[in-house]
Amino acid sequence: MRHLFVMRHAKAKQPSGDMADHQRPLRKRGKRQAAAMAPVLQRWQALEGEVYVSTSARTRATFDEIAGRLPDRPMANQVHFDEALYTFEGDALLAWLKALPEGAERVLIIGHNPALVELARWLDKASPTKLSTASVLHFTLPQTPWSAMEQGGATLVGSLSPEAASYPLFKRRAPKSPDPKNDMATRTRAMLAHQCWMIKALEPGVIAGEDPEFLHQYRVNLRRSRAVGESLRSVTKVPGLKKQLKALKHRARATSDLRDLDVFLEDLGNLSPPLSANTRKDLQQWLQACRAEQHNAVCQLLRAPEYAEQLQNWQAFIASDEVKKALSKLTPKRIKAVLDKRIARHDDDLAALSSDASDTALHELRKGLKRIRYLADLNPETPKPFLSELKHRQRLLGDFQDLCTRQAWLDAFCASSDNDSQQKQECSQWRASLEQPKQKLREEILAFVPLVNVAS
Repeated sequence: MRHLFVMRHAKAKQPSGDMADHQRPLRKRGKRQAAAMAPVLQRWQALEGEVYVSTSARTRATFDEIAGRLPDRPMANQVHFDEALYTFEGDALLAWLKALPEGAERVLIIGHNPALVELARWLDKASPTKLSTASVLHFTLPQTPWSAMEQGGATLVGSLSPEAASYPLFKRRAPKSPDPKNDMATRTRAMLAHQCWMIKALEPGVIAGEDPEFLHQYRVNLRRSRAVGESLRSVTKVPGLKKQLKALKHRARATSDLRDLDVFLEDLGNLSPPLSANTRKDLQQWLQACRAEQHNAVCQLLRAPEYAEQLQNWQAFIASDEVKKALSKLTPKRIKAVLDKRIARHDDDLAALSSDASDTALHELRKGLKRIRYLADLNPETPKPFLSELKHRQRLLGDFQDLCTRQAWLDAFCASSDNDSQQKQECSQWRASLEQPKQKLREEILAFVPLVNVAS
């Protein structure tokens, strides 16, 4: 099977003065785009074969940015700068492709629109009708001569844009949060609408799975939306809100294991665990396999028609008159009344903890604290020192949860039948050693002063 990757050059400057189109350099955004796609091309193995680049300044610069991000992979012997690729005609690009040597099994083209789009649509009509700057399409083709390619004879197996591969790039293009100077009802409604937009807009990045921050932000916006909705329910009755919140909770819960695996794998890369090189490698591969399985499950859920319908229903619900009427009752005074009750409940739960408190008890404390934090964020009159204390406590409780999650995955790895006794023993010992930092965190958490003392 042959593999063909087609990539459009990154974002370039418009010609000025007597500058020819061929001379157009990349913009700063274009350089960031190309840099973001370098690890993607490497993971997709798009750089394993021959790389053909148009001779224009913007395509050359796109390749240079990619190569510069991969200094351990010299590509001088793979890259070919070809004047024939400086074309905007799909037929000319197709003729060039059919003339490739038969030994070319894996080919990456960095070229121009509309030629790339026309070629892609000729290869597989399922290809997109647009190809944004620095985006890549991956096709598989049968093991027949390039010259014998037939229309529709390829299969599109991958498609990715820089904004779906890199959260920082996505963030630069995303709309800003609502103006905090608006009145509470207007601001809260705008916040819910913004979060709904973010949830939908983040989905391509979650599905791409290249940058874990997409999943993290997806979950953050789901949780914040649910927290605002729960706060609204605690202040006034809103018909249908309970059902909507249940759907948001289900969405967030479906991504929990994937997020935990992302955190563990990131930590594993930054830690020096007491494991032999072989055990560490096998653990990492096992975690990556688990992540791939969880990612596939999340992608199936996000692509399901009922998921899209749920988000549309939530969007319509936010815009409804019922929510508008309910939000008009969301005053700082009412929020403070509910907040005081939650703080009192938190302080009771905190006082009930002991040095041998169960992990579950601390997890429940963390959940209650998150609800307090989201509710406090709604009230513009909440003192900043109080918000800072909430963030501090959330961080410690989050660190405790991460350690517990790490232990749970180590238990699962040890329970796997594919591992030998030495690997299981090493991982069991590491798991046991995590009790010490957990106990230290537990002691810090038990030393929290009642929140009511901080809020007053």
